[in-house]
Amino acid sequence: MAKILQAVILGAPASGKGTISSRIVKSFDVIHLSSGDILRGHIENQTDYGVRVKSTIEKGLLVPDDLMVTLIENELKHIHRKSWILDGFPRTRVQAEMLSTKVKLDFVINLVVDFDVLIDRIKGRWVHLPSGRVYHSEFNPPIVPGKDDITGEDLVQRSDDNAKSLHKRLSLYSEKIPPVIEFYKESKLLHNFHGKTSNEIWPKVYSFIAQFLKEEN
Repeated sequence: MAKILQAVILGAPASGKGTISSRIVKSFDVIHLSSGDILRGHIENQTDYGVRVKSTIEKGLLVPDDLMVTLIENELKHIHRKSWILDGFPRTRVQAEMLSTKVKLDFVINLVVDFDVLIDRIKGRWVHLPSGRVYHSEFNPPIVPGKDDITGEDLVQRSDDNAKSLHKRLSLYSEKIPPVIEFYKESKLLHNFHGKTSNEIWPKVYSFIAQFLKEEN
């Protein structure tokens, strides 16, 4: 029986978590659970959770720990005997600690990209909202400009994908993430991957996961 992989991918906003995650999905048959996609789904469907989430995001704040944990737990309950990777969660040590009581992680991938690079990169970022697939006009361009590779539907730039908004998001990330990083260091689960682009980082991530699965099997 194939090893069931349970992992987390961390990284600052615009660091390439979505792109790296999509490549992990294609290469290793892993389910990608994006906290951003989950939140946007609730907002678009106007659920009770979605109303709370929208109000919080519009203020430029992070979603409260208790609400975020509830949403992630609900998603994980629907996954059986499948490998998965969590993208964008946990974002606080409290969330990390709560997650550790629910599931046993195999490892945590941490994408390390200089903030100055992220500011420059945000200008060319495009998203296919229904799927969450992320493109970049320079580093990860779609086959047809402005169109999703899979569906051919239009790509958009999110309202929070601009330098001013990113500065604020990076500030919040810098405030919240160090305790999460420290928690996973203490747990000996953290693996850092440095680079400027997803294309530079991806081969390192691929080799790590491939070697991990080979050792486990």
